[in-house]
Parts: sequence; structure tokens; C-alpha cells
Amino acid sequence: MSHASSSAGHDVHGESHGSFGSYLVGFVISVVLTAAAFAAVMMHAMSPGVTIGVISALAVVQIFVHVIYFLHMNGSSAQAWNRICFFFAVGCCLIIVFGVLFVMHDTSMNMMSR
Repeated sequence: MSHASSSAGHDVHGESHGSFGSYLVGFVISVVLTAAAFAAVMMHAMSPGVTIGVISALAVVQIFVHVIYFLHMNGSSAQAWNRICFFFAVGCCLIIVFGVLFVMHDTSMNMMSR
């Protein structure tokens, strides 16, 4: 039985796995972003609305760090199907989250009127 991998540690399809250095950079950036979010909450230096905005922005940056450094997604043509699947999954999650929020809000409004 033959395996479809080369001695360089890469698949035949050209999909590479990150080096130790890239994983370390991703980990350090993730820890810094998490510490920044924690500090934004613990310092009470901003209003609650601004704090939520800062945490949301840090979360979005964290998502991009994970996608780039840990999932190894980039703009190459070899990653086209991975990007399509990723955006489909993100779309499904957004539909579910906003659908649940809509139903909960609508239910709350209908129950409060009685």
C-alpha cells in the first residue's frame, strides 16, 4: 500500500502544514488578543458599549489569526474549496444565530404585550 505523501511532510495536493514558528506566532498573537480582551473588561476604563465593541473587534481579529495560522487558509487557488466550505459554514452559523435572536426577540415582544 502506498501513501500519498512525500518525504518533505507535504501532501501530494500541495497542502502544507505549518511550521513550528508559524504555530508559535499564531499562539502568541492569540494570547495577546485574549489578554487584551480580558484587560478591556477588567480595567473598567470604557463604557459598556465601547467595551463590547472592543471585545467584538478583538474577536474578529482572533478569528482571522486562527484561520491563517492554524487552519492555513490563504488566497491560493488550491484553497478554493476550503474557502467555499468555510464561507458556507460561516453563513450557516450567522443564519442560525440571527434566526435564534430574531425568534427570541419576537417571542419576548409578543409575551410582553399581554
